[in-house]
Amino acid sequence: MKLLLKLQNLKLLWTLKPLNRTFHGHPRLLSSDVYSLYESIRQGKQEIPKYFNFASDVLDKWSEIEKAGKRPSNPAFWWINSEGEEVKWSFEELGFLSRKVANALTKECGLQKGDRLILILPRIPEWWLVNVACMRAGIVIIPGTSQLSAKDILYRLQASKAKSIITTDKLAPAVDSVASQCHLLKTKLMVSKGSREGWLNFTELYQNQSADHSCIKTSIQDPMIIFFTSGTTGFPKMTQHSQGSLGFRPLLSERYWLDLTPSQMIWTTADTGWILTSIASFFDPWVFGSCIFIHNLPQTDSEVILNTLCRFPIDALVGAPTLFRMLVQNDLSKYKFMNLKYCMSGGEPLNPEVMEQWKSQTGLDIHEVYGQTETGIICSVFKGMKIKPGSMGKAAPLYDVQIIDKNANILPPGQQGEIAIRSKPKRPLGFFSEYLDNPKKTAESERGDFYVTGDRGTMDEEGYFQFIGRNDDIIISSGYRIGPFEVESALIEHPAVVETAVVSSPDPLRGEVVKAFVVLSPTFSSTDLKSLIRDLQDHVKKTTAPYKYPRKVEFVKELPKTVTGKIKRNELRDKEWGRI
Repeated sequence: MKLLLKLQNLKLLWTLKPLNRTFHGHPRLLSSDVYSLYESIRQGKQEIPKYFNFASDVLDKWSEIEKAGKRPSNPAFWWINSEGEEVKWSFEELGFLSRKVANALTKECGLQKGDRLILILPRIPEWWLVNVACMRAGIVIIPGTSQLSAKDILYRLQASKAKSIITTDKLAPAVDSVASQCHLLKTKLMVSKGSREGWLNFTELYQNQSADHSCIKTSIQDPMIIFFTSGTTGFPKMTQHSQGSLGFRPLLSERYWLDLTPSQMIWTTADTGWILTSIASFFDPWVFGSCIFIHNLPQTDSEVILNTLCRFPIDALVGAPTLFRMLVQNDLSKYKFMNLKYCMSGGEPLNPEVMEQWKSQTGLDIHEVYGQTETGIICSVFKGMKIKPGSMGKAAPLYDVQIIDKNANILPPGQQGEIAIRSKPKRPLGFFSEYLDNPKKTAESERGDFYVTGDRGTMDEEGYFQFIGRNDDIIISSGYRIGPFEVESALIEHPAVVETAVVSSPDPLRGEVVKAFVVLSPTFSSTDLKSLIRDLQDHVKKTTAPYKYPRKVEFVKELPKTVTGKIKRNELRDKEWGRI
């Protein structure tokens, strides 16, 4: 049997015959034939398959293994909320329910392969069901956060030309307020116990459907998901990913950052509108047959999170830096985690002092991952790797990551430049396909043989990367180039500071100076602010290079953020420079 045919029959992938090989100290769970096959693809000796569908080629294979009794009794999906409700699905149950949803979308809503559906749901089981169902039907999913406003929804509906939308009764009025301006929108589905005029009840619709559905044949290059970028600069852009870029990529990347097994469970606290949820709470765990754990978390409550880690056998925790900054504010000695062994942080750099506090109180390291909507994970601190404070690890498999200058020349270790990924002569599988309807932006993302991330950083002699800041976040003061993250990291060490953002501010002598916007801890709210400013400035001078200290400090109640929780430094900077 030819290797390519073996690849298309991915059932072989989960022959749980251990090899006498390890990856970062952990045993492989792939058969020798499959390992040889993927090695040949990674080395360019074998082509990737022409056709691939994550639902049929991954999830349904795990269902078969499950029915054959060759997978641990771990659920595939485990959801809870604070009211005591609970949902558990096996891979077989996930397949049964998602086929019913696929029939509802195609037969009742008239959606076909290539049609686009906007999915705006909080962390509820239906989000996962709809994702799988859309893959079965070849429908392109467009995730969105539940914090979107009516204006945001209008922009997404019009830009994407979506024919359908699924959301909750909470957002249904916002959709109705703009629907008349969206002439391509044909069906509206509401996840709710009630009803609303002009809307189909999602639960009733799919429960009445047959579970007999044949998964559509999709090319590995067919569009699967469109993410709207966070919009830190300009209007959000549509970033399209294919069946291969998110679904097939983890098959070739081994166990490079999650390193889970079918008996383990992962909890990702990211919002459902963010690519990290798709990667860390959908594709990558399910490739390895692991259980995805979800708490609906309507609000990010540190006590709820810590108690959940104590009550449930969660092996891996993934969250934004804000999560860990919040958790270390608690007395962690009061909590005994049931099973937690592996913690990961992504979305933006994590302050080294937070990592140290977490380690000292829990005994656990935090492994950083770095990526973008366009590329997925670019760098990570693999399990078993040496952790260097302030570093986001090494390049992920499949990616040749370099630091380049403005002429696309590779810079030597230690020299600051742009973080870039080699994209020519062959575009890596994990890449987005394009910025939809924006060929100019797509072209601008390439420089020479590289895709440029727009982030600045350095790489050391061992191949570890360090993030410095966005290109447009760099502060140049008296000829010195200052990245805001280092100043923010210094400030966050001070007990008065809960959160901070650093931007440039105009100065007649130096051109620009560092300005810090600071959210104070409640215990410092009545402090002598002038004295506190001096104290913060002195602290930064002692913690980092003196020229980086904030010459201006402004105390604010909160920082402006995108819907994904990233700080809008550009908004603060524009106000400083009188642009808005």
